[in-house]
Amino acid sequence: MKLTNTALALRPITSKDMPFLREVYASTREAEMERVPFWTDLMKKEFLNSQFKAQHEYYQKNYTGAEFWVIEFKHKGVGRLYLHDDFQGKGMRIIDISILPNYRNRGLGQDIFKDLMNRAADFERPLTIHVEAFNPAKNLYTRLGFKTISETNGIYHLMEWRHTI
Repeated sequence: MKLTNTALALRPITSKDMPFLREVYASTREAEMERVPFWTDLMKKEFLNSQFKAQHEYYQKNYTGAEFWVIEFKHKGVGRLYLHDDFQGKGMRIIDISILPNYRNRGLGQDIFKDLMNRAADFERPLTIHVEAFNPAKNLYTRLGFKTISETNGIYHLMEWRHTI
């Protein structure tokens, strides 16, 4: 998938990317890890490694045909984008998008979302993403026109964007 922001690029993940993807995953859990100060750094690292492994294997197994990309900014890995594009007409699902903390709040995620929204509009399909209710990224999704269409346990929100004429 080609991106409008020419400083950004997507490339398929490889087995060599696992340490980087693990780092990206761990960065999404930093606040949570701060709430367990009695855990040693080693305990936190082992926990995050096992959680990453379980999540990665789940995504690979349950999203057959999905695209799993490293997000690069100026040729440096800064995040991940996992996208399942259902060509049967059900829509496009952002399985996961995560950007390293030093690259957040620079508009990179917004640029990627706009390109994904354009792609969804071109194929006349909705674009969806699950997000935790307390995730600050939910504000971006709302600003971009995503609407909450369902909730699970009051924690996970399924948000959808649809092109309107």
